[in-house]
Amino acid sequence: MELKLDAFKAAHAGQMLLYLKWLDRYERKEGEETPIGIILCATASREKVELLEMDKAGIAVAEYWTHLPPKAEFETKIKTILIEAKERLERRRAFPQKDTPKHIEYFYESKDDNTEDQ
Repeated sequence: MELKLDAFKAAHAGQMLLYLKWLDRYERKEGEETPIGIILCATASREKVELLEMDKAGIAVAEYWTHLPPKAEFETKIKTILIEAKERLERRRAFPQKDTPKHIEYFYESKDDNTEDQ
C-alpha cells in the first residue's frame, strides 16, 4: 500500500509495479497468490487510471478525503458508494471467479473532473 499526498500520477503506477514485481520474485511463497498493490492519493483522474489498465497488473487506486463534506453531500456520497458496491457484487455473482480473470475494482471518486492536474 502506497500513500501519496498529491494527485495520482502515472509514475505512481510504475513505482507500484516495480514493488509488486520484486515481491512476486523474491518474497512470494509457494501457494501464495500474486501480490496486489493499492495506491491511496488525494485525487485521481478516472480516465488516467483506466488508460493505464493497472487492474491487469493487480494495482488499485483509491482517493482519501482530507476533510468531510457537508452532511447532506456526505450522505449522498455514501449512498452512491453503497449502490456501486452492490452492483459490483451482482456482477461477480453473475460471473463466478473461476470463469473470469482477476479484476480489481477502482474505489475512488474524482473530487473535480475539471482539474487539469488529474
